[in-house]
Amino acid sequence: MTCIKQLLHKRPRLKFVQLVGAGFTVCRCFHAEQVRHESRGLAIVHHSNYVCDLPPNHRFPMGKFPRVLDFLIKDQVITDKQVWVPEIASQELLSCVHTDAYLNNFINGKIGEKEQRRTGFPWSEGIVRRCRYETGGTVLAAEIALQRGLACSTAGGTHHAFPSYGAGFCLLNDLAVAAKYLMGDSSSRRKVLIVDLDVHQGDGTAFIFKEEPCVFTFSVHCGKNFPLRKQQSDLDVSVEDGMEDKEYLSTVETHLPGLLETFRPDLVLYDAGVDPHWDDELGRLRLTDQGLYQRDLYVMKTAVSRGVPVATVIGGGYSRDIDKLALRHSIVHRAATQVWRECGM
Repeated sequence: MTCIKQLLHKRPRLKFVQLVGAGFTVCRCFHAEQVRHESRGLAIVHHSNYVCDLPPNHRFPMGKFPRVLDFLIKDQVITDKQVWVPEIASQELLSCVHTDAYLNNFINGKIGEKEQRRTGFPWSEGIVRRCRYETGGTVLAAEIALQRGLACSTAGGTHHAFPSYGAGFCLLNDLAVAAKYLMGDSSSRRKVLIVDLDVHQGDGTAFIFKEEPCVFTFSVHCGKNFPLRKQQSDLDVSVEDGMEDKEYLSTVETHLPGLLETFRPDLVLYDAGVDPHWDDELGRLRLTDQGLYQRDLYVMKTAVSRGVPVATVIGGGYSRDIDKLALRHSIVHRAATQVWRECGM
């Protein structure tokens, strides 16, 4: 790899205990409706408006978002005192990535039928509200991670959205907005590594940051899956249909440590899509629940052990069985809880 982003000067890396105690203390104000400073547990970011109504039998599994939180509380993985509630993302915040024309049309319902077909969603006030809260949730998770070392949203990962249009069930690019906002605009900008392990390439994110040296986009995806026309990430790893746990994890292990050492990010945004699962309707890979758990555990421990904070989003996952899908999405939060405990966070 000979990317210019890997040739930037190396910054001293904080040990994890320094990170939590003193390393990143600048995000004193959170984009949150409710904060949980009193809780010493892993922060989980959730909002009841992560959902909205869709037409009957719509393919997108909207009901999964509240069920992820339900299962985490029911299974005593977390308590409700660990749940932070994000603010809605303002139009000003969204404009750091998306064009004013697109935001005005999207927010005010001036989206034509062709554009709606490309996104897969009919326009509604509810879908606008949902996407803005989801984006706010990813921003908040990243802010908390910079303070505490690790945080997880119960939504997010809308990596197919471009600056001027949406696509593939993605209307606002939450990962890009969070990266752009937290990167900052001072001379000492933060460096953000986006680790995208959704089965589909994060084409919108790759396009947005193709000329941004402070953001590195790393995507492991099924080469023969959507989108048909790929963008160029800083590092794309295209895998073949049918890949199973061992080979997939080996692929991630081959690349992630080197990226952390060479790019030396100040923050990792991790898209833990579960659509590489063997039972996913849109996947084409063959990972198991245990494979996803080991993947998520590896990504978070590898970053956190180097003093790099991690914010996670749930990414893609498609099944008509909402409970089974929500349990699958909760794997990343369960793995994060183990990392939080083992690392003494």
